[in-house]
Amino acid sequence: MSANTGATPADVRQWLVGRISDYLGVPAGELDVHAPLAELGLDSVYALALSGDIEDAFGIPVEPTLAWDYPTIDRLAGGIVEAARPTAAS
Repeated sequence: MSANTGATPADVRQWLVGRISDYLGVPAGELDVHAPLAELGLDSVYALALSGDIEDAFGIPVEPTLAWDYPTIDRLAGGIVEAARPTAAS
């Protein structure tokens, strides 16, 4: 999946739910996209792994602090789409 090919926040949110569900070993339907990632159980090790997965999946550089900058799945999805959006200088 690549956010710069037209992925919407909803597409990215769905991808994030799948990844985080896999990390935590919980059904995707049990994840609240508005709950803080830390409350869902995403620790710093998982957050770092998620940053790498985001870089690979969306082709964007990601700071390891991303999960703290965008502390919910919903906000993180929006941040990924925004970061992948081409700039006027591109």
